[in-house]
Amino acid sequence: MSAEATNPVSAAEDAAADTTVRRRGRARIDLRRLGRAALLGATAGPAPRDRLPDAIGHVAEAHRAHHPEADLTVLRRAYVLAESSHRGQFRKSGEPYITHPLAVTLILAELGAETTTLTASLLHDTVEDTEVTLDQVRREFGDEVAYLVDGVTKVEKIDYGAAAEPETFRKMLVATGNDVRVMSIKLADRLHNMRTLGVMRPEKQARIAKVTRDVLIPLAERLGVQALKTELEDLVFAILHPEEYETTRALIAGNPHAPDALGAVAEQVDAVLREAGIAAEVLVRPRHFVSVHRVRLKRGELRGCDFGRLLVLVAEDADCYGVLGELHTCFTPVISEFKDFIAAPKFNLYQSLHTAVAAPDGAVAEVLIRTHRMHKVAEAGVVALGNPHVGQEPPEQTDGTAPEDGERVDPTRPGWLSRLLDWQQSAPDPDTFWTSLRADLAEDDEITVFRADGSAPGTISLPAGASCVDAAYAQYGEAAHSCLGARVNGRLAPLSTVLGDGDTVQLLLAQDPVSGPSPEWLDHARTPAARIAITEWLRAHPETAETRLPSRSDAQPGTRPDPRPATARRSGAELHADLDGEPPAAVRPAGCCTPVPPDEITGFRVRGGSVTVHRSGCASADAMRRVGRAPVTVRWGDTAQGRVTLVAESFGRPGLLADLTEAIAAAGAAVVSATVEPPSEQRVRHTYTLHLPDAAELPALMRAMRDVPGVYDVSRARHRASPRPRRT
Repeated sequence: MSAEATNPVSAAEDAAADTTVRRRGRARIDLRRLGRAALLGATAGPAPRDRLPDAIGHVAEAHRAHHPEADLTVLRRAYVLAESSHRGQFRKSGEPYITHPLAVTLILAELGAETTTLTASLLHDTVEDTEVTLDQVRREFGDEVAYLVDGVTKVEKIDYGAAAEPETFRKMLVATGNDVRVMSIKLADRLHNMRTLGVMRPEKQARIAKVTRDVLIPLAERLGVQALKTELEDLVFAILHPEEYETTRALIAGNPHAPDALGAVAEQVDAVLREAGIAAEVLVRPRHFVSVHRVRLKRGELRGCDFGRLLVLVAEDADCYGVLGELHTCFTPVISEFKDFIAAPKFNLYQSLHTAVAAPDGAVAEVLIRTHRMHKVAEAGVVALGNPHVGQEPPEQTDGTAPEDGERVDPTRPGWLSRLLDWQQSAPDPDTFWTSLRADLAEDDEITVFRADGSAPGTISLPAGASCVDAAYAQYGEAAHSCLGARVNGRLAPLSTVLGDGDTVQLLLAQDPVSGPSPEWLDHARTPAARIAITEWLRAHPETAETRLPSRSDAQPGTRPDPRPATARRSGAELHADLDGEPPAAVRPAGCCTPVPPDEITGFRVRGGSVTVHRSGCASADAMRRVGRAPVTVRWGDTAQGRVTLVAESFGRPGLLADLTEAIAAAGAAVVSATVEPPSEQRVRHTYTLHLPDAAELPALMRAMRDVPGVYDVSRARHRASPRPRRT
């Protein structure tokens, strides 16, 4: 299907050209006319210095609409260089190649991009596709333009094929993360290519559309560039889902009077606000195609008001709440639809009040309330923020030298991108990074939790569904390995607790450097930073994981087995297993009963050839005997150290967890991991895995824990804290 012939955004704009703010009063530019103008410019020579070439006049008009005082001289020079260097090159559609950088620059100009970005956009293909060098761009247009052109050139070299995607996309993020304007140019470049995708084979259209859907649309959402995101969504929708697209197109075409229903509500809202003395602009915003499709799937049969939303623009933040009060007073509000993204902005800088009101005839109209500046940022995202480095002196290194370009930090960079650039450095390999990135981009919602310690920053941003494990790694980084519990809204909670928007979280860390996460933490970690950090720690400490994770140092096939008895050391507790000359295997204490010297023990072979060691009398060991498992002779080594899991039953009271951990530390034990189950009838169950320097001190440790006020029993664990399938 031709993306040009079925451009859904163009159709939507034509249907309601006077209801939009972003393009009000300006028709879609005819790219073929730009091509003819470019050809005329090529034959007629450079334009006089007192005016811009006709082909770039539309860019100048759009740019001056946002920046009336902008100096257009640099744009003229950039166009002349781009046109002359691309002269003789043509796109697959047959148009002069210069129409592409012109169209990309026009998209950014309409979004309000500043002059430096537009200059780099005009030149973004010159270094890659022509004889122009980066040094030439730097000499003629300065370091800032050269930096952006170089960044876009690196992005253009990326192979989006399935095999190359992980590493190349990782490099792209590193290359562009220091200045989001590079990504803005790339998104505009992809939008124009999607608009003109009809000249390509269907299979190539589908491949490009899938990458756009999976990577670039989520990035546009993260950068807050909704104007690009929505049009990209519609273009991808038309290519990948042609039947659903045609159904939606027919639905919109079959309801030509749908805007009238919202128009009537808009008039009522306008009258209410005028009477209240609130200066506001009330507009009807038609939904784009994908939005209509989603609403139809959600609500079934659509009514007139479902084809769009009302947009109320005011001057000040306080006016937004004034408008909200008037609407909820004079109309019947749909409370479940209210959201305040002004007090709590979204992760992509978006701010607005969302509500819905019922008109007298029963129709429900969704309403967006925001200031004019909020609207500009909502449409253009980071593009609307301008040059983040204007007026800033380049930071100096400690030795007084200027940093390399790759080391500068964009002060407007969204927090999610900063986090992404941080955790990508910890990703052990491109595939892990790619998997984590795709999962992160798939998260549409984000929550904000508050730190109970009052330290700055006072909030932590996490994806919806994140747990206390994620909060711990977001706040403390690798120090979160020693986290042993949390307080959520003032109450003790296990690390597996899923957090909600607005929760207050206090993470409790052990003061023991040998503490570390357990494999179960991976079941509760949602963020890439947490999952990567936990996985790497477990790989570096395989003796702590009851279920062994894949290791890069695993023996290669073909190595000869060592006939000696298997020996293993788990945090100092040495165990020996006599395997009658069979290959050695991991020997580890079982998590169900955590034996320590001098417990009587017995072992059993399990899947993978390893041996688990149980206390005599353990229910799991008895069950293995009943099903015919042959025991393995195991014995303790000379060491007195060991690891044990204890369960403390107590009555809930303030400070209990702190007192218990203090008693454990005073007894010389180290907390490896801990869980606290939710209170039940004022009773709390704590489970601790502890490292003992001398296992003979275990009885004294248990007595010390029982002496803590509120604790009425301490026992050795005989069952897993969280059931898992038995490994056989």
